[in-house]
Parts: sequence; C-alpha cells; structure tokens
Amino acid sequence: MKKLFFLFQILTITFLSSCEKKELTVRFSTFNSALNRPEKGMLIKDLQSGSVQAQNVASIIQEVNPDVLCIQEFDYDAKGVGLRLFMKEYLEKGDKAVHYPYFMMFPSNTGVLSESDINKDNKLSLPQDGYGFGAFEGQYAFVILSKYPIDKDAVRTFQYFKWKQMPNPNWPVLEDGSQWFNDTEKEDLRISSKNHVDVPIKINNHVIHAIIAHPTPPVFDGEEDRNGKRNYDEIRLIKDYVEHKSYMVDDKGTKGGLKPNASFVIMGDMNADPVDGDSFDSAIVSLLQSETLNSEVAVGDKIPFSKGATEYNKTFKWSHKGPDNQDTNVFGLRIDYVLPSADLIVLETSVFWKEKSDALGVLTFGKNASDHRLVWSDVVLK
Repeated sequence: MKKLFFLFQILTITFLSSCEKKELTVRFSTFNSALNRPEKGMLIKDLQSGSVQAQNVASIIQEVNPDVLCIQEFDYDAKGVGLRLFMKEYLEKGDKAVHYPYFMMFPSNTGVLSESDINKDNKLSLPQDGYGFGAFEGQYAFVILSKYPIDKDAVRTFQYFKWKQMPNPNWPVLEDGSQWFNDTEKEDLRISSKNHVDVPIKINNHVIHAIIAHPTPPVFDGEEDRNGKRNYDEIRLIKDYVEHKSYMVDDKGTKGGLKPNASFVIMGDMNADPVDGDSFDSAIVSLLQSETLNSEVAVGDKIPFSKGATEYNKTFKWSHKGPDNQDTNVFGLRIDYVLPSADLIVLETSVFWKEKSDALGVLTFGKNASDHRLVWSDVVLK
C-alpha cells in the first residue's frame, strides 16, 4: 500500500505541474527592409527573377526568427502577390526556413494624390503631393507577419484620419508667421504618411496589440519644416493612442484610443532619434518617456544595441551625440523601435548588426540588405 500511495503522490504532483501555466517567450521585431521599388509592380518582378537583396533580407529574418514581425518599405499590392512571393520563395526556403501562417498587408497613403499643393510648386502631382510621399499608391507600405493568430476583425487603421482632427496640430509656419497650408488644404490633409495600425494578436491566453507606424522623415522640406512637424504629430498620434486619448477616430468610425490595461508592442521606423538628426522638438522623446512603456527598453538598460553599429560608426566623422551602439541605420541614428508596454516583462533586446569579422557580417555590411537594421525584443508571457 505504501508503494501505491507513493506512486499516487508522484503522479498527482506530475499532473499538477503540467497544469501550471508555463512562461512563453515571444520575439517581436521590426525591420525596414528597403524592399521598395521606383515603379509599381517592379518589386514583384524582382522577387520572381530572384533578388539578391530580398534574399539577404530573408536571411536576416531567418537568423533572428521573430514570432511577430513588422516589415516596413514593402510595396503594397492589393492581392498580396509580392508578400506571398517573398514568404514562399525566400523566407520558407533553406535550412533555416521560417513560416508565418498569419499575415496582413495594409494600404498606405503613399502615392495617393491629395487635393493639396503640399510642396507649393503650383501643380498637383506625385510624389510630392501625395497624402504620403510616393510615386505610386502603396510605395513604402508595411506588412505584419505572425506565428500566432491575428484578430483581423478587431484590427484598427487610421489611414484617413485628418491632421486637423488632432488637438493643437503642429501646422508648418514660415519665418514671417504665415501659414504654409491654407484653410482648404488643412481640411484635406491626413496625418498618417503611410498608415497607423493596431493589430491584436492572440498568443495563447493573451492578446498583444501590435501598434505599427512609419512616420515621414523630418527632412526634404524648407524653413516651414512641414515634414518635421508632421513626423512629430505622427509620433504623437501613437503616444496619444496608447495613452487612451479620446479624440481619434479609426477608419471604421470607432472613436478613442487603445483601451486601458491592454498590452501592446509599438513597432516601426519612426524616423526620429532621441538626440541626433533633424527631428522637430525631439519628436520621439515624449513617446519614449511615456509611463505606458516598458522604461527599460525605451530609455533604460535594455535599449537594443549592437557591436556592429559601434564598428561601423568608427568609419565616419559625423557629429554623434547618442551612443554609437544604439544606432539602427547607416546614417548614425536610432530610429527603429520595438517598444513593449509597461506591463510586459522583457527578457532581452538587440539590433541585428554584425561585425565584419562575424560569419553573418556580410548580411549587415553597407546596404547589402537594407540601410536599416532589424530590431527585436523578447517578451515573456506568463
């Protein structure tokens, strides 16, 4: 009987242990892949013919093997031909093939001709006068790939949200105080240069909202700083969204920001460095200091970094106030971010930027893959 009782105890403990919730580590990643092309349909043709650049991009993704991946600057096509080609012929090939059963493409304001003479050259034409800079509709768009189910019915997009709907918009102003945009143009313009998207992802018994955006670069303008101020407000829209502000309205007409207590990860190329570059009014700083974010990753000891960035920066002589190892692109800037919410535990973060001596260094040498580097954060879910 004693032996049977002892065996019963062992079986009971084993059963209870198996019922306990196990920790799950999920890798969130963002990568400006530079898989954009100057003409509509050209990316598809390049992928069909065998693109060395696309293969390098795919090899980096395979090495990092993210669970949830946002890819910026991937040209949009409504049927998803390009994305499916990239997954099937590049990501899903080789010894380190990676599969993403869930994915979404998002329409972009890039290359959608506005009704406003944005650059003031007395004509309406692309790419300058698009709601977002682009030679054709969907150039420089972004996509999301996931190993976990996407709640597509709950996805929120803000492609059509007007700039004027934001409280106290940073309208560009000339040095003499005159407004760059007239009243009619202010009625027309959209805030998002591509799109702002909330993608709920179901990970076991958790829902994590992937908050994705790619604000316009704060350059290529004049004294009015129209791109710099738009970049600031695009980032402010993200901050206001995760801080549950009520003014925004999504493309389905649903009002308000992210619901309180929702877990999220902000992902994207924000085109804004905390201390370097041409940002207006330190655009990214306010977001990084938000109490809704995991402060370790945003401003603390777990900011992603790489040895490759340090090595690369030694070859240049530009003025560089921020830490060399935190850069995420070849212009010496930290502009690509994966920012988990404050309630999420972060195990590790990194920038995939290998030194030349590394066997994988060829993937991150110059622009062999992209002028940006992949950034990731490992989130622990209990």
